[in-house]
Amino acid sequence: MAKRQIVLDTETTGINPKEGHRIIEIGCVELVNRRFTGNNYHVYINPERDIEAEAIAVHGITNERLMHEPKFRDIAHDFYQYIQGAELVIHNAAFDVGFIDHEFSMLRPALPAVAGYCAILDTLKLARDLHPGQKNNLDALCRRYDINNSHRTLHGALLDAEILADVYLRMTGGQVSLNLASEQQDDSRGERQPIQIRRNGALKVIAASEQELLAHQERLQLIAKKSGAVLWPEH
Repeated sequence: MAKRQIVLDTETTGINPKEGHRIIEIGCVELVNRRFTGNNYHVYINPERDIEAEAIAVHGITNERLMHEPKFRDIAHDFYQYIQGAELVIHNAAFDVGFIDHEFSMLRPALPAVAGYCAILDTLKLARDLHPGQKNNLDALCRRYDINNSHRTLHGALLDAEILADVYLRMTGGQVSLNLASEQQDDSRGERQPIQIRRNGALKVIAASEQELLAHQERLQLIAKKSGAVLWPEH
């Protein structure tokens, strides 16, 4: 029997639906038996509220851009039918599913919660199980699995879903060429230590540049948008 998976991502007006934040973009990539079908789903949505400046800095989507887009209630049933019965593959699934369930609950009549008719695979949990103690955001996984995401300057739901689909297939498809690098810190002083990578028995020491340190801080802000918090120091 064919296995249908939907790799899914959303962009939103903020990070907490309980504070009235809404979905503004949905991007989905369909896989059947681990093959891309081209039957993707992508829509921008008028959230009927302002987008927070911090969110705009992440995805670049403004209220003016969405002024003439459909409202969620206009696309809800098409989206529901598209994902129904599939396994959803999502990075930090609690974030996206929480927003989708919130949007569904506001419809009249309401649509049921996603977990009632879709299996959910959280690639963040999968990555943490496979690579404990390492960075497991989408950019880090792209580096680890040698996936080119240089065209990703801002978050975008369809673009991120396409990248995540590649990452998921690499993570679950057997042996791949890994580029392993981890940052170590001195717990007592909080000082950044050199990155160490071992290849063919030789030890190579690489120190982070100032540009890389700045990029690291910017990445922490993006992770906080998706997860609501970061679990390591921002220094």
